[in-house]
Amino acid sequence: MAAKHRNRGRRSGGVHPLRTIFVLCLIVAAVWFASLYVRINRVAQEDQAQPADAIAVFGAAQYVGHPSPVYHARLDHAVSLYKKQLSPVIITLGGPGDDRSGQTEGAVGRDYLLAQGVPFDHIIAETESSDTEQQAELLADIARERGMKRVIVVSDGTHLFRIRALCAQEGLAVWTSPRPAYGNISKWGQFTRVAHEMLSYTLLRTHVEAGWAKHWIEGKEDA
Repeated sequence: MAAKHRNRGRRSGGVHPLRTIFVLCLIVAAVWFASLYVRINRVAQEDQAQPADAIAVFGAAQYVGHPSPVYHARLDHAVSLYKKQLSPVIITLGGPGDDRSGQTEGAVGRDYLLAQGVPFDHIIAETESSDTEQQAELLADIARERGMKRVIVVSDGTHLFRIRALCAQEGLAVWTSPRPAYGNISKWGQFTRVAHEMLSYTLLRTHVEAGWAKHWIEGKEDA
């Protein structure tokens, strides 16, 4: 009877192995995402723009041939860098984000740059990509074909950490230059942007293809 009582005490006092594994996974995930949050924000706040072979503008939504406010801000920033003579070429990236208009983000970006006085032969429009990963791949292809060694990449601040990682994966060295902020972004809005990038980067690093996540990511990138 006493032995049975002792055995029951040992069982009740022990920690289940699955519970230990679960707690360890939570700790690892917390450390990973906390570190990622810091790194994403650090890149978002740093402007590395300096003389380069090209300025690449990552695409965002366009509406019936006109850049969305986000895309507008990215293009304006690229024009500012171009006028500072940091590079003789601007590359606009992005395929047909809106099937109804028949327009591509890259072509809309090119037309906007032309209207801002950038010469046609100083613009390269990439019009086939469908997401950030493809834009990075095609940017690297363009750079290799034209012998470009260094490229300034322009996008939203929180987007640039992942862009830099994708370009490095393609063997392309880039300098990041975030577009200026416009309007008022709430703390919650800023958090969701960073959370979106943390999830995107985590999926990239773990090579996970999650359909629901990819759909959400693509939707956020079109803003």
